[in-house]
Amino acid sequence: MSVDHSAAVKGGDAKFLHVRPGHFVIVGSGDKAKGDWWMGQVVFCEGGARDPKVNSLFQIADVDTGVIRWINADEVSDVLWSMDGWPGVADQAWN
Repeated sequence: MSVDHSAAVKGGDAKFLHVRPGHFVIVGSGDKAKGDWWMGQVVFCEGGARDPKVNSLFQIADVDTGVIRWINADEVSDVLWSMDGWPGVADQAWN
């Protein structure tokens, strides 16, 4: 049975495709109103076997506990862009 992941897609790109080490993310696919989520900072991004340039796994440090966890890229429900701007925008501002 296939699963529809279209809610995680905005403008044709999945959110996790733009995540890089240092970004803050919200992890969890459950009910956020019940607290079934956590926030972490990306430590390392691992590419997939088919295309190493596409993120498939993330090593993330939980900001509350400091525990470092490996998660699948599709578990990232939100990326907190306000910490460092949209992808590429912060880099262009310094050039």
